[in-house]
Parts: sequence; structure tokens; C-alpha cells
Amino acid sequence: MNPTLPMQADDRLTAERDGSTAELLLWWTHVPALSGEKLGVIGGFGASGEAAAREALEQACDRLRAQGCTLAVGPMDGNTWRRYRFVTENGNEPPFFLEPTNPPGWPDWWQATGFAPLAQYYSAATDELESRDPRLAEVAEHVRAEGITLRALDPASFEEELDRIYDVSVASFHENYLYTPLPRADFVAQYLAVRALVRPELVRLAERGGETVGFMFAIPDQAQAQRGEPVTNVIMKTIAVRPECGGMGLGGLMFAEVHAAARALGFKCAIHALMHETNKSRRMSAHYGRIIRRYTLFARRLAP
Repeated sequence: MNPTLPMQADDRLTAERDGSTAELLLWWTHVPALSGEKLGVIGGFGASGEAAAREALEQACDRLRAQGCTLAVGPMDGNTWRRYRFVTENGNEPPFFLEPTNPPGWPDWWQATGFAPLAQYYSAATDELESRDPRLAEVAEHVRAEGITLRALDPASFEEELDRIYDVSVASFHENYLYTPLPRADFVAQYLAVRALVRPELVRLAERGGETVGFMFAIPDQAQAQRGEPVTNVIMKTIAVRPECGGMGLGGLMFAEVHAAARALGFKCAIHALMHETNKSRRMSAHYGRIIRRYTLFARRLAP
């Protein structure tokens, strides 16, 4: 999820060329870590034409190179907790809630300026909310034997529940690609921004011995309502399991339970949102979903 505004950037650039304009933001002080590289991050990108876009991107690379950066990465508003990636294969489905969008020409303008794909992502969808992997009965039995129980979110203790979800996120995501730590207050603020849209039945928390060891967070597709349509989609937004509970199928079990809860609430489709091509969630989604959109994060070498 994305806060309303990106965090403070280190610099802002604008360009005008051949009647077109472009702007972008730069980060180099607090950026994701990537082994062997000093990243410079380009985000907040907007352009009305290719000439200005390429001029702004060239200026950005010069500025980042002068700061000692070895690799320029974007589009990304500072880190992966905020808006990042371009849609590069749009598909036929309309945008869903909290999904990045962009004009189709923007990725081409970046590539024309020397940027190449660094990481690939996709979203999938399924109408088969009643479908259940037959192996999950055994998984559920194993999970119970391990002393783990699943429950829905308690809306009366919303902020306390977010604290529990934050702790699992920190433990689960720290090895994710381009992971950046996020202060607890910022994390909670992101979820508080959508509190009115949260259906407790679409959230699962896994607990053992009073400790939260996993969660699955899903939310109705508010973009449908904004288009004046009935809200029939649920977005499977985030899933995480503590490393010590990995490998037992807990993530897949929460995934299936939220599917079942969505179906009971009358939803018709689940969107498995914005998965990195190597994430475990991709394997869960593959049991159910069809790919509806692809996204790309780009990079350009700065050092000789």
C-alpha cells in the first residue's frame, strides 16, 4: 500500500524539450540495498512526451552518478513500500485498487534511454473461489498439530492488530528483493488510510502461543466502486509467514481460507496482486489464477 505522498526525495528534476515536459524525483541517501551496488532511485515520474522524458532521465543518471551511485533503478518512489514498477503488459482487465498505472509509452521511453528490466512482477485473477487444493486438508491437520490457529481480524482492536501484522512483516520480508525497513508508525499509517474499506473476514491472522506467526490481508476492490460498478472483486494484497513457520503450507492455507470467506461474502473474483516472479505467493496463485497484468522495474548501469 502507498501513503498519500512519497517520502522526502533528495532532488527533483524537470525538463522541457520539443514542446514536451517531464519531471521526476531522485533518492540516493535512504534507498534499498542491493549487493555490490550503490543504488540511485528514480520515482515520481511523469512526462508528456518522449523528448522531455529522455532528457529528464539523462539528467537523473548524471545526478546519481555524481553522487557515487552505480545503478539507477525505477520507477520507485524511494522504496518498495511505496509506488513502484511500470505496467508493461496491460491485459484486458481494468485497473484494480492500489495498482500502479501508467501511459503505455512510458516504459518504452525509459528503455530508449538505456534502461533494461531488472525485476518482473505480475497479477493474476481467479473466478474459482470454491476451488481448494486437495492437499490442504493434510496441511490444516499439520498446522493444528503445531499449535497454530487461524482467525479473522478484530476490528475493535484494529491498531493492535496492525502492530502484530507489522512484526510478522519485518520478520518475513527482510530477505525480499530490494527490501527496505519501514518504521512501525509509517506502516500503521498506510493501513489506517484504508481502514474504512477493510472487511475483517478477508484478513487471516495465524497465531501460536499468543504470538502472531502469519497473516493474509485482502481488501475489496474499491476501484470498481469508483467506476460505478458493483464490488465483486477482492484483492489478495499481502501474505507473510514467520520464517520459523515456513515450509508447512501455512501461507497456502490462509490463502484458501480467504478465498472461501470472499465467496461466502458474495465476491466473484480474487485478484492475486503484484507478485514478484520468484515469490512463494506465485506458487500459491498458480493453483488458481490466470495472469491478467505484468509489471517491470527497470535499471541502468551508471558506473563504468
